[in-house]
Amino acid sequence: MNKRSQHVVPNPNGGWSVRRYGAERASGVFKTQADAIKRGTELAKREGAELYVHRADGTIREKNSYGNDPHPPKG
Repeated sequence: MNKRSQHVVPNPNGGWSVRRYGAERASGVFKTQADAIKRGTELAKREGAELYVHRADGTIREKNSYGNDPHPPKG
């Protein structure tokens, strides 16, 4: 994972957090995953980074690149 990537992860106190890869503190905590995705997308676009959206069990359900994609689609 890219060090500049943003992650939407479940918050242990409830809701969803947006957290930069390797950061101890969240950039923001939201009641719904949709709100966290919206904020994570804004941050990823601004930083030209990748956004990882996790499921409640912590596995990755979606990944979007907003910068230099290390694995661009062929074609």
